[in-house]
Amino acid sequence: MVTAISIVLVITALFLIVTVLLQSSEENGLNALSGQSESYFSKTKAKTMEAKLALGTKIAAAVFVVLCLLLLIIK
Repeated sequence: MVTAISIVLVITALFLIVTVLLQSSEENGLNALSGQSESYFSKTKAKTMEAKLALGTKIAAAVFVVLCLLLLIIK
């Protein structure tokens, strides 16, 4: 049981690393704080590949945390 969870944990960690590295950096800097960087593409962000990567990162992070806690409880 512990071995299977550990294998899934490693796969999740690798997926998390890949999704974080594939995301583009925020180049807007302080302009994003004031709302000046609003554009058509930021309004339709949910349909872009960047949004899918962000969602994948959030899901992978949640799974990673749950698996770490599960391993802590089992051991």
